[in-house]
Amino acid sequence: MALQPAGPTPEPEAFPRLHWSGTLLYVPALYGFGWLLVRPLGGLAPGLRPDQVDLAGAVVALGLLLLTLPLRLRRTWGERHPWHALGVRAPLPAVLGAFVQGLLRALALLALVVGALLASGSARWIGPAGLEGGEVLNALALVVGVGFAEELVFRGWLWGELQRQMAPRGALLLQAAVFGLVHPWSQAGWLGAVGLLGGLLLLGLNLALVRRDDGGVLWGAVGLHGGLVGGWFALQAGLLELLPGSPPWLAGPGGSQPNPIGGLVGWIGLGGLLVLRGCLKQRCREKGIPDTNV
Repeated sequence: MALQPAGPTPEPEAFPRLHWSGTLLYVPALYGFGWLLVRPLGGLAPGLRPDQVDLAGAVVALGLLLLTLPLRLRRTWGERHPWHALGVRAPLPAVLGAFVQGLLRALALLALVVGALLASGSARWIGPAGLEGGEVLNALALVVGVGFAEELVFRGWLWGELQRQMAPRGALLLQAAVFGLVHPWSQAGWLGAVGLLGGLLLLGLNLALVRRDDGGVLWGAVGLHGGLVGGWFALQAGLLELLPGSPPWLAGPGGSQPNPIGGLVGWIGLGGLLVLRGCLKQRCREKGIPDTNV
């Protein structure tokens, strides 16, 4: 089945049951409900840390999202096959191909950051010997868990809702802006905050365009997003040692736990992907090859 949910969409009037209020409140309401449901855990299991209780709430909220999202898409989008419309269900070769390509993009971006850190003397390579089995499992869980959950919300559901309520270019930019704003970027100082927010916006644009280039299949974005999160965790957990005094503009803001997409190299890598994609599209136009993803 061909998937093109990220292409041209009907006018907003075609979705009379879809309203901005529902788009704004749907996921926050699920998250709040999940948070409330797990509050008793603090009393039932006093040994749990507050962050562990919050994580349990996020897992419950994800479960509620998976249960209610098909119902919402049938009711407000008029979709008979919601998981296809979200890009989750697709032919297995398309899923695997997109996911592997996403992982390879993540590997290339991380290699760029690591290369810059090593070349500048800001880090030392340790290798696989620095990783324990539990850390490897954590990294794999981040690849699948964070990658799938956030891409389902932002590039699956949110982008789809925005495209049905506004112009395509505006929907593309707004989903990236929302993606960036909901992440914790404001606590890194003004310069670090600008770096992180800019990097998150670039990442949000790249992830959406990856999905569009994959014909609507979500798994390329999952591979790219999850690969970056899980890969950077593995690097920090033991593959790479950041040396004292690593400049934030290079390693990214965050102190002892830097986020490289907020640094100069992260910006160059993410911006370079956008420029490369634009160049490829231009070459297609020059050769007369139709581009169905415009």
